Amino acid sequence: MSNNIPENLRYSKDHEWVLVEGDVATIGITDYAQHSLGDVVYVDLPRSGDSFNSHEAFGSVESVKAVSEVFTPVAGEITEVNDALNDDAEKVNSDPYGAAWFIKVKMENPNEVDKMLSAEEYEEYLSANA
Repeated sequence: MSNNIPENLRYSKDHEWVLVEGDVATIGITDYAQHSLGDVVYVDLPRSGDSFNSHEAFGSVESVKAVSEVFTPVAGEITEVNDALNDDAEKVNSDPYGAAWFIKVKMENPNEVDKMLSAEEYEEYLSANA
């Protein structure tokens, strides 16, 4: 399987991606994660204003196969939630790096992103754990 791993993002070993813009991190799940889950039917997301520590579960993704928790790779306060996924959870399968972002977080410590995997490191991680 060829992996779709955009170069401009950072990745967690839990298969979340982060796009950093200043001190705001946009978070979603990777193409690998959505492919592993199968057809996504429901996404449970938190509310704006909620705060999370890094590596804390902030929601879940339900597919025809399973329910999986989603973890925030960085600590901070949620500034925006992608409510469009409430009515269109399938977008997680069709556009995991675009329209299907989950949350935006104002990071407490933007340096946390430096501990995440680059696209190349994430690809190596997937290959080693295939």
